[in-house]
Amino acid sequence: MIEKDFVTEGLKRTRIDEFLEKELERAGYGGMEIQVTPLGTMVVVYAERPGMVIGRGGKTVRNITQNLKLNYELENPQVEVKEVDVPELNPKIMAHKIAAMLQRGMHFRRVAYTALRRIMGAGAQGVEVTISGKIRGSRSATAKFSDGYIKKCGEPATRFVRVGFATVQLKPGVLGIFVRIMPPGIVLPDKVDIHPVPVEETPVDTLVDNIEEESTEPAGDVEVVEEVTESAEILEEITEEAPEDAEVIEEEVVEEAVEEVPEEAVEEVPEEAVEEVAEEVPEEAVEEAVEEVPEEAAEETVDETVEEVSEEVPEESPEEARERSPEETFRISRERR
Repeated sequence: MIEKDFVTEGLKRTRIDEFLEKELERAGYGGMEIQVTPLGTMVVVYAERPGMVIGRGGKTVRNITQNLKLNYELENPQVEVKEVDVPELNPKIMAHKIAAMLQRGMHFRRVAYTALRRIMGAGAQGVEVTISGKIRGSRSATAKFSDGYIKKCGEPATRFVRVGFATVQLKPGVLGIFVRIMPPGIVLPDKVDIHPVPVEETPVDTLVDNIEEESTEPAGDVEVVEEVTESAEILEEITEEAPEDAEVIEEEVVEEAVEEVPEEAVEEVPEEAVEEVAEEVPEEAVEEAVEEVPEEAAEETVDETVEEVSEEVPEESPEEARERSPEETFRISRERR
């Protein structure tokens, strides 16, 4: 039956893979491919160190070819060795490296995170490392460590995700290591590219662009600006060189301002300023001014003031004075004073 032939072919490939993995463990075995041709069966072996696969004078390759022919019933097998370009993106190689580090006694968490950093540093889209077995104690447990984006199910998971497996024998028991890597450059079927819509430039946009270009061009009035700056510097030098003339000009300006002060402004001087000026006048000058005033003029001024006061005070009969209230008398006395 056809199904039986597929199963037997799959079992044969698995047995060959296990044999090569065991023989080329130190060489960094990274997988194999079987291609059936009319001339024979081509077996392509991927390894991190191809020199160890070939051996001295091709001895190791010849032994592998003889075993494949006798034990696995391959017609005219031919072994070809290829070097792995990026070992960090090969799950089989990384699984064996994790197993070797665990064999040396390193903690499983440290080993897992070291492998994650190396794989993601090589450019992988995502990675998942699973270590199962007696990792914490007497009971079996499973620890998963993941980073990036990786598919778990569906056709992309079986088609794009690479899987590697390795085992390691420790004192508590056997540990199994699964490594799943999603290599870079894979386009998933659910990826959508959004292309920008081309926008035509309107006349307004072109006008704005032209204005901006004109604004960036240098103006033609540079020479005028330079002349203005030179004249300003000359004026500063002139003012610095003639400080004495400036003082004379200030005195003349002050005199002109004093002459132009109107009489109304003088009359509006506040009483406080007048009192301050009066206090500053010496007593000797006041006495001299009083002595210079003639007696006749002083008597005339006294008579005039008495007449003015008598005219302002209204005549009042004694009866009105009696009827007047104390408040009115007090007010009249204040007015007379």
